[in-house]
Amino acid sequence: MDGRPEEALKEHPCYSKDAHDKFARMHVPVAPKCNIQCNYCNRKYDCSNESRPGVTSEVLSPEEAVEKIRVVKEKIPSLRVIGIAGPGDPLANEETFRLLEMAKGEFPDLTLCVSTNGLALPGNAQRLYDLGVRFLTVTMNASDPSVGEKIYGKVQWGGATHTGKEGAEILLKNQLEGVRRCVELGMMVKINIVMVPGINDDHIPELVRKVKSLGVYIVNILPLIPVDGTEFSGRRAPTPEERKKLMDICELDVRMMRHCRQCRADAVGLLGEDRSSEFMRFGSCRAGCGPSADGPAPALVKVDGGGPVLMAVATSDGKNVDSGFGNASRFDVYSVANGGTEFVRTIDVDTSKQVAGGSHKEHIENTADLLNDCSVIIVKEIGSMPSKLLEKRGKTIRIFSGKIGKEIFFP
Repeated sequence: MDGRPEEALKEHPCYSKDAHDKFARMHVPVAPKCNIQCNYCNRKYDCSNESRPGVTSEVLSPEEAVEKIRVVKEKIPSLRVIGIAGPGDPLANEETFRLLEMAKGEFPDLTLCVSTNGLALPGNAQRLYDLGVRFLTVTMNASDPSVGEKIYGKVQWGGATHTGKEGAEILLKNQLEGVRRCVELGMMVKINIVMVPGINDDHIPELVRKVKSLGVYIVNILPLIPVDGTEFSGRRAPTPEERKKLMDICELDVRMMRHCRQCRADAVGLLGEDRSSEFMRFGSCRAGCGPSADGPAPALVKVDGGGPVLMAVATSDGKNVDSGFGNASRFDVYSVANGGTEFVRTIDVDTSKQVAGGSHKEHIENTADLLNDCSVIIVKEIGSMPSKLLEKRGKTIRIFSGKIGKEIFFP
């Protein structure tokens, strides 16, 4: 896209509230490496059932990503934005720039967007602009290094690892300079801020005033998602009321984004209507599509002779295997023997609660408990963590997508 992005702004679901339920975006996960470690981030991009930034079900090469964009563009006519948001930091991966170059040439009608922590932004601002990027999101959680050192575990810069206040100072300096350069080039810049109660919540208004002075277009205050395996796993998330109050205060200074869904790195579709599971298996590098993230999806296994085997099928309609293990709302159980199959019962799963971090693990364990008497679990997709849990319980996992028929029970 050439020129200033005012026209594209009307169709960008993250920058325009009026566009978020009309136009689709697609995140392409081509950037697994990251150059910093945030205390709230676990880049465990092998879980297909958890919805949060930094998560994807597969990592794509630029060539695979282009192939996938072609398919999504054909099936979702409302697609307007191609975004690169991880699962690591896009600017720490040369694949990001290769994809941008390819996408600019093949999809000139689509808007290109990048999300970064900003560490490598000063040296790449012009490069991004030349490749057609006009929308940029920078995650900044502090404008004071004494606050930042509580949020960032380490910063990789200049061939060395920096920690504490030194690392926070380097990151902040680069973020401010990078944002300034991008605004001067004419990019629309959005600032993402992760609200961590007791760490940076009181500091955020000061940060917002700082980025406003740089000319950013909009600010998005995100609630902390406590994630297992991180320094902040034991911290609480802000309440909706706390977050709203903070946004109301900060909106006196700059425009606030209030419709964010904290999307996965492979999100596809409208905000709040993720269709990423429909467009899987494009990558040769799968991230946890079965018990082994390195090998192919597990093959179907045959039923041996003898007594019947109980098999649980993840289905939304009783006709198709169309759900992942962690997001399935229903499992149909069949008794299978060499002589045939017999429907036994339907098991309903409560999917009404947000599943992330510790609650995600609890949800997986509860679902496994519901299927305790089933020997075989048949799903469209499954992440590494639930795969390992089911394997420890002696379950056989089958990956299948399509109609429930004889072939899924007797392959």
